[in-house]
This record gives sequence, C-alpha cells and structure tokens, in this order.
Amino acid sequence: MKFHCRISKIKYGLLFSVLTTVHILTASQSAFSYPFATFVMDAYSGQELHSQNANSRLHPASLTKMMTLYLVFNEVENGNLDLDEKVSVSRNAVREPPSKFGYRVGQKVSVRYLIRAAAIRSANDAATALGEAVSGTEAEFGKYMTRTARAMGMNQTSFRNANGLTASGHLSSAKDMAILSRRLLFDFPEYFHLFGRSSVISLERKLYNTNRKFLASYRGSDGIKTGFTSAAGYNLAASAKRDNKRVIAVIFGSGSVSLRTKRMTELLDIGFARAKNFNGKKKLT
Repeated sequence: MKFHCRISKIKYGLLFSVLTTVHILTASQSAFSYPFATFVMDAYSGQELHSQNANSRLHPASLTKMMTLYLVFNEVENGNLDLDEKVSVSRNAVREPPSKFGYRVGQKVSVRYLIRAAAIRSANDAATALGEAVSGTEAEFGKYMTRTARAMGMNQTSFRNANGLTASGHLSSAKDMAILSRRLLFDFPEYFHLFGRSSVISLERKLYNTNRKFLASYRGSDGIKTGFTSAAGYNLAASAKRDNKRVIAVIFGSGSVSLRTKRMTELLDIGFARAKNFNGKKKLT
C-alpha cells in the first residue's frame, strides 16, 4: 500500500510538472503574441510591393515619433521654430516613462538636441517637449498630428500624444506608417540622414540609435524608426537604397528584436526583388 501511494505521488508529481511547463510555455507564447501587420512600398513610385493586415488599426508605439519629427521639421522650415531655440522642459515631459533622456523640470534644451534625442534615443520626454513647443500642449499637438495624417492619406491613423505611449484611440496601420516614412524621405531629405546615424551627441552625452543593429546588418539601410510597447510588440519602419531602387517596409507586432530584424530583412529583400529601377531625372538620396 505504501509503495502504491509512493508511485501515485510520483505520477501526480510528474503530471503537475508537465502541466506547469505547458502553462509556462503557453503563457510565454501569449505574452509575446501581438497583432501582426506588414507593408512594403517602392519609395520612388509609392507602389505597394507586399502587405499583410496592412490596414489593421494597431498600436504604433514609437513609430509615432516620425510624425512628431515631421511636424517639427516643418515648423523649422516655415520659420516658426529655430534649431537653436531653447525649449523649457515641462513637468509633463519629465514625467514620461522610459525610454527617456532624463531632463529636469524647467531645463532649457535646444530644439536641435531634442530632435536628436527623440530620433536616435527614442526619448519620450524629448518628443513630448517638442510637441509642447509646437502646439502649447501635447493634446493640441495630437490634434495637429491627426490632421496632418489625414491630409497625407493616413486614413487609419489617430494620434493622442507625441511619443507613442499607449493611449485610448492612439492607433495607426502598417500602410499609414509607410506613407509617413515616404513623406519624411521626400519632404525633408535634408534631415533624413539623422535616422541612419548609429549615434549622436546631445548635451555632451553620446546617444546610440535604437535601430543600430539593423542598420549595421542590412546593406543599404538608412533608417528609420523602432518602436516597442507591451501593447504593440516590436515595431519597425525601415528604408534601404540599392543602386536605383529604394524600398520602405513597416512591421507591426513582432515578438522580439531578433524576430523583427529577421522579418524586416525578408521584407526588404522582397521589396528589392519587386521594385523597379528609378529612371527619373531627380532621385531621392
């Protein structure tokens, strides 16, 4: 009888161990399972080359900062902001969670350095400070962002903040982010080189690009923006140029940085295989 009880305990122990392992694996898979979407575009023609769930409204995470920077570049070009103009960092900006630069309340920071922190380090406090510098409040800046998105044809997009932190109604799509990526390339080529830098200096600190591993691994890549939140997964808008072809690709909802890099490599390869050589007189560089 004692031997039988001992065998039963072993059986139950093994069963419990197996069930626990299955639960952990299942929980781990669900924790890293995000709504997935992709879009690949010929940057010169704007033609769709490949897509999956491209119009699904999903969390853009820090891909949002592409619109923040687009509008800041626009304000600089229109003379409403100067790159060397000092912005007073608000308490609201300082309170933003990481990723952040770590400014102090009331600290005076030039627009130039805020741009670098937002673009390269994906600093949420820098993005918020830029939005407030343009529109006074982040809420008003969100409305400005959404109006601009609609004017670009980004019909699945609505913005609530300058940084991409999860908020009700703050949504976009892979196709819309490809449209925005293309507008950054064409409308502000003089600033676009910033997205391809592996690092920059801001306030005597060296900031490393959150996208530097992909930039180093894929030939011809020169941007653009990473994004991650627990609601979004690992997002990426990327561009690359080879000879007379330039391709833009966007991923929403990858499960890890390594998976995102692997899939982006595949998508850009698809893009270059399908894109046509650009023979126009004016080329985007």
